[in-house]
Amino acid sequence: MKGHTMRLLVVIAGLFISMAPLAGETSQERLKTATVIFNEIMATPDQSVPVDLLEKAECVVIVPSLKKGALIVGGQFGKGFVSCRRTGGRGWGAPAAIRIEGGSVGFQIGGQSADLVMLVMNRRGMQQLTKSKFTLGGDASVAAGPVGRNATAQTDASVNAEILSWSRTRGVFGGVSLSGATLRSDEDSNKELYGRKLTTEEIIMTNLPPPAAAAFLIATLDRYSMRKEGSADRQR
Repeated sequence: MKGHTMRLLVVIAGLFISMAPLAGETSQERLKTATVIFNEIMATPDQSVPVDLLEKAECVVIVPSLKKGALIVGGQFGKGFVSCRRTGGRGWGAPAAIRIEGGSVGFQIGGQSADLVMLVMNRRGMQQLTKSKFTLGGDASVAAGPVGRNATAQTDASVNAEILSWSRTRGVFGGVSLSGATLRSDEDSNKELYGRKLTTEEIIMTNLPPPAAAAFLIATLDRYSMRKEGSADRQR
């Protein structure tokens, strides 16, 4: 029993150490990092989020450097941003800061850091983002996303899931299941960006002017996913 407790303490300490860089990073710096990561992923069409899915998506979630650690009990923690379509479906709106947290129990050991990208494919999934906290795979269905420009035809995930997810670990990009993880609003980070505490709902459900730090992200999203005229009708 004492040995098991010590192992748990080691895991917890390791997670806190891995989270330390997040604590010293400003929201503006994290937003820039998230944009660079997304641009790197999309710059290789055969190993990227399929553009046709991106064009259909209601929201994009980007979490740079999700921290994961495991030793009998695993855990994960990350901070990122979500940007949703503006009213009318044309262009991307101001980003809201979010936190992702989750845990698992099993025979596992090790630790890693991964960059995450999620697409929210319809309004039902988008409505979950307006909550202070929701669970992937519980409150909203989530599935590993297909990879590459022609990957959509290889899976029914884009039809059945409200949220599709991918990860990049050590340069390898692929679909990943995040079932069980929770997403919540990060009001403290939003205060850094907007000068006052705001919920995710207050940002993504309005046409709030984006902060200057978000210009690069919005331009990048627009470049890869401009909807064609007449395609702004959303799945309900």
